[in-house]
Amino acid sequence: MENTVKTGMNRTGMQMAPLQGPTQVKFAAQQGPAPGGPEAALAERVAYAREADRVGSVPIPGTGKGLVTTAASKITGNNPEVLIDKLGQRLAYERSGTRLYEAALVKVQDDLDERMTQLRVDLMAIRNEEEAHFHMLAEVIESLGADPTAQTPGADVSGVAAMGLIQVITDPRTSVPQCLEALLTAELTDHASWELLVDLAQQQGHDDMAARFTDALTAEARHTAVIQQWLRDCLAREAT
Repeated sequence: MENTVKTGMNRTGMQMAPLQGPTQVKFAAQQGPAPGGPEAALAERVAYAREADRVGSVPIPGTGKGLVTTAASKITGNNPEVLIDKLGQRLAYERSGTRLYEAALVKVQDDLDERMTQLRVDLMAIRNEEEAHFHMLAEVIESLGADPTAQTPGADVSGVAAMGLIQVITDPRTSVPQCLEALLTAELTDHASWELLVDLAQQQGHDDMAARFTDALTAEARHTAVIQQWLRDCLAREAT
């Protein structure tokens, strides 16, 4: 793997222009805060938040089974729409995760380094497990009578949050270590989100579902460890 961290013509720091630096600082100090100050900006943000609608909604069940399941949950004091929303969110995240790993594979597909060959094997294995989690979640959502193709509010927000990671990995300028850092960010979020989903399923009495989610949580913990180790190895090689 080529060393990608090099000294070059980076002119972003103030040390590159020591004579002009104080002038820039003085100019910034003279500008002062925006009219009204931070209090006015905060008040405006609060007003927008109070007037805004929420990010979408959980659809009404489109099947008889879904209506029955929802009614039964309501009787027991639960809000099944919360579980459906989080299932939809995880479904969207696992789909994005599959695409993240497919994009990461592009970064290493032409590298003939023997270690990169093993990295490709590991990335493909994780990619396949992410897809398997996606299909499992779709099956679970259908078992509740809900629609796995619906975009719930959580799924919408999850898609937006994942856009930055996708941009990092698909940028032709980014290095393998930088892509591994993006994958690690995704895996840490994934792990924590599966933990929450296990708790939510148990809380609403879906013990079998929680057991399946626990298996996925175990896999995600392994993903995190693998990516973290690869990142550590790649950075160590670049540093020596």
